Amino acid sequence: MELNYKVFGEGFPVIILHGLLGSLDNWQSIAKVIAVSYKVYIVDQRNHGRSGHSDDFSYSLIVADLEEFYAAHKIEKAHIIGHSMGGKVAMQFAFKNPDKVEKLIVVDVAPVQYGDRHSHIFKGLLGIDLSKAAEREDVEAQLRDATKEDEGTIQFLMKGLHRNDANEFEWRFNVAALWKAYNAISDEVSGASFEGKTLFIKGQKSSYITAENYGVISDYFPNNELTEIDGAGHWVHAEKPKEFTEEVLRFLK
Repeated sequence: MELNYKVFGEGFPVIILHGLLGSLDNWQSIAKVIAVSYKVYIVDQRNHGRSGHSDDFSYSLIVADLEEFYAAHKIEKAHIIGHSMGGKVAMQFAFKNPDKVEKLIVVDVAPVQYGDRHSHIFKGLLGIDLSKAAEREDVEAQLRDATKEDEGTIQFLMKGLHRNDANEFEWRFNVAALWKAYNAISDEVSGASFEGKTLFIKGQKSSYITAENYGVISDYFPNNELTEIDGAGHWVHAEKPKEFTEEVLRFLK
């Protein structure tokens, strides 16, 4: 699948992969900082943002999409940064294509299976009748009431709302397909270990990377280092952008 993308800067390529229900828009400010020293591609993965929608969704398919992206842009090797779901894509890509990854940065996720953390969000999204919403505030109020989520999560989800050519509200992410594939998205990723340099960035308030699953990380990524960003939760890059970009640039240097 051809992926929507934006590119900033010149130099050695860096590819950034967003998380579940996100888009490249979540990474523009970070990309512009990194682009002072690198050529940075931010992409919308399938069923997200302005990339194509499909009933089919799996890590093997998203890895294939990324392989096509490499070929289309004549990228032989790149640094890859992936957050959450995007981190799992980045890890799976590195397992399959170690020769195409110079350095790998995985943001607040491990290559393990996770329990249900999002079904209430999907049920909330699916329960909203966008055709009856006159203003964005109507959708936001319904979303807040249905999910009981914190304000940061609400605003993150609302970034996916837009008006189509018929001036009707719709989500840029494919809610139905992602919900159908949710078990696969939550599943572990695996393969031959990746020997390249790998940085795992953990939010200090987040429970995605733990002492228990760090052993799995080390098995798959023997040449890894782990850094923790104080005061950050799962959306490390959004909550602590300065500290996050400093760690990224330090590691990529």
